[in-house]
Amino acid sequence: MEECNTDPKNGVIAYSSAKRARFVVMTIVLSASLAVFYILCLFLGTVDLSFGDVIDIFMGNGTWGNTYIVETLRMPRVACAAIVGAGLSVAGMAMQAMFRNPMASPSVLGLSSGAAFGASLAIGLGVGGVLGSFAVPFMAFLLCFATITLVYALAHTRYGVPTVLLLLAGIAVGTFFSGMSSMVQYAVDKDALADIVYWTMGSFARCTWNSVEMSLISVGTGVTIIALCSRELNLLSMGEEQARSLGVNLRRVRTALLIGTALTVGGCVAVSGVIGFVGLIIPHICRALVGPEHQRLWIICVLAGALFMMAMDLACRLISTSTGSFPVGVLTSLIGAPFFVYIMRKKRNELWG
Repeated sequence: MEECNTDPKNGVIAYSSAKRARFVVMTIVLSASLAVFYILCLFLGTVDLSFGDVIDIFMGNGTWGNTYIVETLRMPRVACAAIVGAGLSVAGMAMQAMFRNPMASPSVLGLSSGAAFGASLAIGLGVGGVLGSFAVPFMAFLLCFATITLVYALAHTRYGVPTVLLLLAGIAVGTFFSGMSSMVQYAVDKDALADIVYWTMGSFARCTWNSVEMSLISVGTGVTIIALCSRELNLLSMGEEQARSLGVNLRRVRTALLIGTALTVGGCVAVSGVIGFVGLIIPHICRALVGPEHQRLWIICVLAGALFMMAMDLACRLISTSTGSFPVGVLTSLIGAPFFVYIMRKKRNELWG
């Protein structure tokens, strides 16, 4: 059994040399896989391109059609998939540690529904239109922050945040915002309705370089905030009372984590729509690979989340339909729901804590 000790003074989990070596190996393998898979995604899709076609494009000798497919359609789409996968994974990691709940994730606790409602307001009713192209991500962030704050407030008791109350609060608030999104859909015209419905399915088909820029700003800022709080996440995962006794300013850290999570999830939903269960699946896999030390775990979550989402999007592009590629949000839900049941069954003895 590998050695794993927690230093209560600084919140750093000390690992054996074997554990550190595994982290280095996993980082290298995931980074290399990410680079290879990004290039692979440029070749494959509804229109397959040869290696020579892609090389010609980068050399400036490609045909107009092939150049348009790679540079305008596929490159920003794959980049958005990587950013969203990384963001949702890190957000899920932060929520599971902050709430000490293996079931916590942006979709399960209603954050995605809240962010989708904000995006629906911006798309369908023009709310926040004064912000121009930033109206959708701003409204998504605003409602996402309101959702996570409300869920936490409803579930919090003098004894902490019980798992059952957290799940029930997330379901209730998420259902409420889903209903509000339906009201917006009922009120808008057909064109806006089509955009909103498309949004709720989750897809990268409409991603552009502007989408990459917007998501990178929002998600990058949110992930940075969470990464800067990784030491405190180690302490919070041991319990609020113990973290407070070790000098953690719970209000400041919790506020920072809520803002970071809202920025991350809001930025993801703003460009891809609702994509569920990524924030639940990837953190558990990464924690099994490199352990629970968040100063390392967030890095692995970024790489693994990006790789997973790129793979899901590629699969959706290969599953072509009469209306275009298969919605990635549908595919992740089909995969994530059984995983959720598995985690629930595995942790069933902890659900009433």
